[in-house]
Amino acid sequence: MITLDGVMQAPGGPKEDRSKGFKYGGWTSSYGDETYDKAVQTELKQPADYLLGRKTFEIWENYWPEHADFWPGINEGTKYILSRTRKKTNWKNSVFLKSLADIKKLRNSKGHDIQVWGSSELVHLLLKNDLVDELRLKIHPLTLGKGKKLFDNDAYPAAFKLTESTVTKNGVILANYERTGKVKTGNVGA
Repeated sequence: MITLDGVMQAPGGPKEDRSKGFKYGGWTSSYGDETYDKAVQTELKQPADYLLGRKTFEIWENYWPEHADFWPGINEGTKYILSRTRKKTNWKNSVFLKSLADIKKLRNSKGHDIQVWGSSELVHLLLKNDLVDELRLKIHPLTLGKGKKLFDNDAYPAAFKLTESTVTKNGVILANYERTGKVKTGNVGA
């Protein structure tokens, strides 16, 4: 979930992530509709494991164990958490990773797809190290100016192809992209 200017911070609620004085928590709330809700539910029902940054994990570990009726697989899927400070939790199926090397080993293992939700610093690390195979974006028709962004200036140059898209009646662009390889350049008009 991102804005037109790439902000991804605190889409779900006003108290979700107030870091650095962010005051627009819950900015997605007025954009839900039948098409949007169906797309989100389809993603939530896919068998998956999850790679999360510590901050996102700490928000989730206090909420999702008691709200699994909305997201049936979140408690059963394995949650991999990249953290230098955390080593344990009571939330079942949670595994703490210490380094980028651990993520690379996880990526090369067999099992469910691994999804990243939120976790802006983790996403930047993955993009910088060419570890993103797919992007599922929900681009909301608003700008917030400030907040944690999806992309920074360190993303590894990569080409993607659009594999699925739709626009909701409230103007949210739902776009899925798959990694296709290297960026190709050429001479215009040569």
